[in-house]
Amino acid sequence: MIDVQMCWQQVCAALASDQYDVAVTILDAAMSVAQPAQRARLALYLASVQSLYGETGMADVQSALALALSSDAALGADPLYQALASEQAARRGETVEVPIELRQAADPLTRFHAFCTLNLMMLPQEALEIDLPVAELPEHLRWRLRSWQADAQESLGQTQDAAHLYAEAAHLTRGPNRAVMLQEQSALLLNLSQPEEARRLLEQARALYTGRDPEEGLNLATWYYLQAQVTLQLGQPEDAFKEIQEAARLEKLGGENSYGVALVRGQVLLHLGQHEKALVAFEEALRLASDGDRPYANHELGVALLDLDRPVEAREKLESVLQEPGYPYIPEVMADIAECDYRLGRLAEAQQGAEQALAQGAVVPASLVLGNVALDYYHLEDALEHYERVVQEAAPESRDWVIGHQMAADVMAQQGFLNPALAYAHAQQALAHTPESDDWYVTLQDHLRKAEELLGHSGGRTLN
Repeated sequence: MIDVQMCWQQVCAALASDQYDVAVTILDAAMSVAQPAQRARLALYLASVQSLYGETGMADVQSALALALSSDAALGADPLYQALASEQAARRGETVEVPIELRQAADPLTRFHAFCTLNLMMLPQEALEIDLPVAELPEHLRWRLRSWQADAQESLGQTQDAAHLYAEAAHLTRGPNRAVMLQEQSALLLNLSQPEEARRLLEQARALYTGRDPEEGLNLATWYYLQAQVTLQLGQPEDAFKEIQEAARLEKLGGENSYGVALVRGQVLLHLGQHEKALVAFEEALRLASDGDRPYANHELGVALLDLDRPVEAREKLESVLQEPGYPYIPEVMADIAECDYRLGRLAEAQQGAEQALAQGAVVPASLVLGNVALDYYHLEDALEHYERVVQEAAPESRDWVIGHQMAADVMAQQGFLNPALAYAHAQQALAHTPESDDWYVTLQDHLRKAEELLGHSGGRTLN
């Protein structure tokens, strides 16, 4: 007589050590000698194990569920069977009912699969309402629950909460799975503009790759993809380019060519001033993009076209993004469209669009447009106010921050250096981050010298 629960405990012990083949072998051996009712229950556990493979395991899950039902027809009413069947239907894109009996089932394994079903159906809030203490689950499901919960929180826009859950997931697992969880956490920290913390986590993840597992390749490609973003955010585009190239190489070895890598390659190339190559990369990203990713690619394409001074084409791409109501950077898109209008000489439209973008939170790009429009109208005080706002709100030493200082110094020069100390400060900050080959370099030197003369300084002394 087979002890089903003891068999399941052995399977869970194997899964806790990532011995998936051993777990399946234990179940297959037990089912070969079990009575029909026992075989049916074991088949449900086999379906649960196969479900861990996601979409690639769907056929095996379906086979296990069919075996369970053929061994005991009454099992069709079993909560675990229903939860597993619902999860598979959700993976196929079907809408299914997840009754309260599954959400509140006594068996935590049933509640886990009910959670997965709701999350797959894009019902994250309902999934998170399921009471499922992590300690009730087998060890191999604990980190997976935290990962699913993190995904649900991210869907709800709770990025910080999601990052904490990925940290818990990483703590609850080891080896390659821990590396993946650390990478997921680092990706969210990048979205929260915390590159230093993201880099620390990526260092921990990198140490977990052994180079002996042939399946490491694509996960390592993701590591380089994230590392490139970290390096780019830290102002090192040359290193970022090497890292995104390595990500692309590893993807190619794994038979993939992803939208994300192409998009980041374009971003890096923009920072390197290689706009034509960046445009090619963004076009590739658009070709590879899913429906959900398409607006991101079109936005990047629009910005790249703007950098190439092709505002008509840029506006077309940006307007297509406005048709995506769920896109989180609509205010920034509005500001970029206002920049297109400014480049096309449509000052009234540019001002109106930028004011709307500013009101909706796109402070830096909208203020740059408003400053340029005010300067064209020779409203110097208004222009200076907008450029000062850019300096205050932009990330220090970023491109927009430098432009803000350049323009503020230039406006104050046109005003006749009414506040020479502030004009000096703006010119000094801008000059420190402007290459000598840039046309601005000589202009800023001139502004600095004149402000210094008015302040009575000499010999290149700087202000505190």
